[in-house]
Amino acid sequence: MIVTAVLLAAAVIGGAVTKQRQNDARQSVQTAATVSQAVKSTFKTVEAPTDMRGVWVTYMELSMANESDKSENAFRNKFSAIAAQCKAAGFNTLIVQVRPFCDALYDSKLFPPSHIISGEQGKSAGYDPLKIMCDICAQKKLKLHAWVNPYRVIVNNTPSALSPKNPAVKNKSLSLTTDSMTILDPSDKEARKLIEDGVMEIVNHYPVDGIQFDDYFYPPDIEDEDSESYQAYLKKAPDGNAMSLETWRMYHVNMLIAETYLRIHQSGKNVVFGISPQGNLSNNAAISADVVNWCCAKGFADYICPQIYFSLDNPALRFSDALADWTKLRFADGVRLYVGLAGYKAGSDKDGGTWQNDDDILSREYDILKQDQHVSGFILYSYQSLNDEAAAAEMKNFISNIEN
Repeated sequence: MIVTAVLLAAAVIGGAVTKQRQNDARQSVQTAATVSQAVKSTFKTVEAPTDMRGVWVTYMELSMANESDKSENAFRNKFSAIAAQCKAAGFNTLIVQVRPFCDALYDSKLFPPSHIISGEQGKSAGYDPLKIMCDICAQKKLKLHAWVNPYRVIVNNTPSALSPKNPAVKNKSLSLTTDSMTILDPSDKEARKLIEDGVMEIVNHYPVDGIQFDDYFYPPDIEDEDSESYQAYLKKAPDGNAMSLETWRMYHVNMLIAETYLRIHQSGKNVVFGISPQGNLSNNAAISADVVNWCCAKGFADYICPQIYFSLDNPALRFSDALADWTKLRFADGVRLYVGLAGYKAGSDKDGGTWQNDDDILSREYDILKQDQHVSGFILYSYQSLNDEAAAAEMKNFISNIEN
């Protein structure tokens, strides 16, 4: 079975095939197999575009929390300026962050209003930010993808206070806490349903063109915080046929991804589902992100956009080498590859200072993407880089290339 082969390949990235790894992979096959069958039998999939020229608009860039005027009109003016600038620069899609911390920048019955808009999580701003953003994007003829952090509740003490209405507060059993963050527990079925239901609130009530998950899955510093759940699983697993902890975690992330994909497409809406994992392919295993499967097996995503945030001469990992790792994968039919570009590093001392060697690095990376038949577009991180003085020369060259 092709899906079995793909899962086996995913299970052995970075190491030799062992009997345990083979067994682990076979335990995960049911996810892709079930979803693949559903794909064939229940709906016609919507294909992601082949000309993505996107910009990520972060919650920080949408924030009204520190503004003296937090009114609807002020937010509308703020986002109108963002959309107008992106449209004029040649971009065609905005990926806007609408659920950063188990909260909502939209009218939700499941998640409290985000502190990003009102200054306090759970306090309504009196208007619907996502509706405004959808309206403005429609006026500007821009596509809009709703960017969701599926698991994240708190990271590095942000937000500083959670609303009593936050699901992780209302039911503490839904979450896990490590030294760096609190997340919804990927192994908890109720938490998984909550995330999926939240996605479907957006899909069913807003004219978005896509849903995107970012690269927050299991925290890289997770240790034994989920040991109780794993031990409960082991007690129920058939003797000698249990998944390893590593594969058990990956399995639950895969279940969320596969079920989200299925529910979006079963809705009948013209909405695509994408994921933006880490750009260094080998780093994704540490956060239980089964990226090879998501690319190579139908039934997980319509597009993958690795964050290849490296310069052309980065001493640790060059842009072209990271890209090659992704383009060597055998993508399933209908799964597009986009590439995340590091606008935020332009003109900085990142990557060993190599971003200061030239002022056309992003433009040259864009040229590489245009010439690669495996790549269907790019997404720039992030909007702020378009107005960063240190990145001005780099952005001028990049935008000139987009327009041409």
